[in-house]
Amino acid sequence: MRVAARERTADSGEEVRGWRAPRSSAWSLPEVRWALIAAVLFAMGGLVQLVGAPPWLYWTLCLACYAAGGWEPGWAGLKALRGKTLDVDLLMAAAAIGAAAIGQVFDGALLIVIFATSGALEAVATKRTADSVRGLLDLAPATATRITDDGEEEVVDTSVLDVGNVFMIRPGERIGGDGLVVDGASEVDQATITGEPLPVDKATGDEVFAGTVNGTGTLRVRVTRPAADTVIARIVAMVAEASASKATMQLFIEKIEQRYSVGMVIATVALFVLPLVFGADLQSTLLRAMTFMIVASPCALVLSTMPPLLSAIANAGRHGVLVKSAVVLERLSTVTHVALDKTGTVTEGSPRLMQIRRVPDVAVDDTELLALAAAVENPSEHPLARAIVAAAGAAGLPLRPVEDFASAPGRGVRGRVGDTFVEVGNPTLLAEDRGVAHDLVDELEQVGYTAVVVRRNGAVAGVLGLTDRVREAAADMVAALTALTGTRPILLTGDNSRAAAALAAQLGIADVRAELLPQDKVAAVRELETVGAKVMLVGDGVNDAPAMAAATVGVAMGRTGSDLALDTADAVITRDDLSAIPAVLALARRARRLVIANLAIAATFITVLVAWDLLGHLPLPLGVAGHEGSTVLVGLNGLRLLRDAAWPSER
Repeated sequence: MRVAARERTADSGEEVRGWRAPRSSAWSLPEVRWALIAAVLFAMGGLVQLVGAPPWLYWTLCLACYAAGGWEPGWAGLKALRGKTLDVDLLMAAAAIGAAAIGQVFDGALLIVIFATSGALEAVATKRTADSVRGLLDLAPATATRITDDGEEEVVDTSVLDVGNVFMIRPGERIGGDGLVVDGASEVDQATITGEPLPVDKATGDEVFAGTVNGTGTLRVRVTRPAADTVIARIVAMVAEASASKATMQLFIEKIEQRYSVGMVIATVALFVLPLVFGADLQSTLLRAMTFMIVASPCALVLSTMPPLLSAIANAGRHGVLVKSAVVLERLSTVTHVALDKTGTVTEGSPRLMQIRRVPDVAVDDTELLALAAAVENPSEHPLARAIVAAAGAAGLPLRPVEDFASAPGRGVRGRVGDTFVEVGNPTLLAEDRGVAHDLVDELEQVGYTAVVVRRNGAVAGVLGLTDRVREAAADMVAALTALTGTRPILLTGDNSRAAAALAAQLGIADVRAELLPQDKVAAVRELETVGAKVMLVGDGVNDAPAMAAATVGVAMGRTGSDLALDTADAVITRDDLSAIPAVLALARRARRLVIANLAIAATFITVLVAWDLLGHLPLPLGVAGHEGSTVLVGLNGLRLLRDAAWPSER
């Protein structure tokens, strides 16, 4: 089964490099279908035994369960054996067959169902990784308008854009390549790359990135990187690389499986062969060897881990946290450091008007200033304009008609409201106005606000301060994470350093790393991991996906998260409830403690039963009862986490 999973990873890598493989649902995976069939047959077998159906029907259903769920691990085990590797897959298939040989076909079917389910989870995890990388296709446009040497326009595939080519981006289009603006001015939404909540003004000499969205102006851009080396392409490579590095972490587990499998086979063969050499009876020797195979099988050990983890996953799901696998929950329990994205994670992800600062001695009050700004901004589609209009609506101000409206990309908008000529834009409007207005802009920017200047009849009337508002539960979340992990969270953001520092001060975060590109976030995560930290990264954007993949655990915000972030993340906060982040960490740690307790119980039962079988005479019914009893005990112990009281925030 694990060999097959490794082969699927290699195949999926070819699909990702091809970029055009269609997505398919998890149900299309054969491993998932066979595991479901095996589970249904197992349940039917147990039911017909309870109702007293003919033995042949019970055996038929159980053997059908063997065939449905056991062929893949058996085949994988045989292929591994052919490669001179003995793993648990083959051992479990042998244990199941041995159980059937001595009449305990139900025990064998249970092992088959467990291993088939494990294989299905591996297949689904592999598929999600491939799909998340393929999801980047939607970000970069397939074509671009290239300007030829003769000044003509031609539509070409973005993959053929080369360094030095010049291409045009019209308003509203996605940018097809990384480069420098050589002509034009506009605002560009870079949230997919840098995570900045507000569009960034671009003019000649400024850098733009493939996959970002142009605003209201037209730009001409000279390509500075080939298509294979754009920021988007590097994100693809980083996600794939980080996902592959996680898979290599399983090598240690495979070594343990190998040793356990070899030891079990040697012990079983010795227990069968040695007594025969000394003249023991064949039937009793075979019975003892099969009893050993049953009581030493790791069924109880497997169930020691899964019920607590799956119960915790189900509990988390009821409280708005989707944990994608039991492996993820195990990783959550080891987290020592938490890194937080800013925009859309600890903030709401959309700008709001927070301050209205009038210039002294101007004959206009705050209400009139906002009404004038909203009237002129109403025809604009800029996010800041929408925030100003929304603030006016919330204040109950009517939107007055505007005449002679005009938009200057990278500068602002202007128009006539009644007899008043109004201009609204960025601080470049202050070029000719020194003094108080500059001080107002500086004050607002110092505390992390975006300053919007309002001019009335040519004179500055006031400055509006807009910002992305902090979520209400953010400060409590930071405090809870600090108490839980013993370290303060780290803020990783592509936003400007002033805005990041202002927000961090509100939340009590000391370590702030701002103006980061996706590769910079990955570097920050790996820097922490090199000193032994287990990092959980919480984010919502495409720019967070590589760092999510590189981190021990990646967590995405469900409502504001991009498709790629949701696919790449190991867990999703579906309701965007920040209090759920420390709660799920605490739940994962409790699940880990239960797993350790269950492993101790299961190991004790196995040790006692194996010693009894080796040193004395363990009756088969008693061995099966002990084996199944330990399985039931650890299963029930793990199910305790299903209770709502187990969710930390409700205790």
